[in-house]
Amino acid sequence: MENLSVLLVDDEEDFLRTIVKRLLKRGIAAQGVSRGEEALALLAEKPRDVVVLDVKMPGMGGLEVLKHIKAQWPTTEVIMLTGHASVDAAMEGMDHGAFDYLMKPADLEDLLYKLEDAYRKKTLAEQQSSDSRA
Repeated sequence: MENLSVLLVDDEEDFLRTIVKRLLKRGIAAQGVSRGEEALALLAEKPRDVVVLDVKMPGMGGLEVLKHIKAQWPTTEVIMLTGHASVDAAMEGMDHGAFDYLMKPADLEDLLYKLEDAYRKKTLAEQQSSDSRA
């Protein structure tokens, strides 16, 4: 996972800072933003391998951001973050191409496990895509 790049999108600033700091300490290139619009702008500048995306945010919500990500960067994997009240929204996210979801507050070990799986899926898909073009 040494090449893994992650973008976290969550409007809870303290949670965002803590998770980004903990991922950086583990050698994962992580960045955080608090709004969906910011996430899309950053992805346009530099696509990421995995986006960890909160379902409920002010402005552009997580499901809308997910749809934009999958339309623009189909191999980018997305892990939805959800509270107990919005599990249905996370499940809907999986219908729209999300890799998986995590309940908040997310356990770091669970997040790392899902990040690793999502990264593995992305690199495998890209490898298969390049093999089919060769």
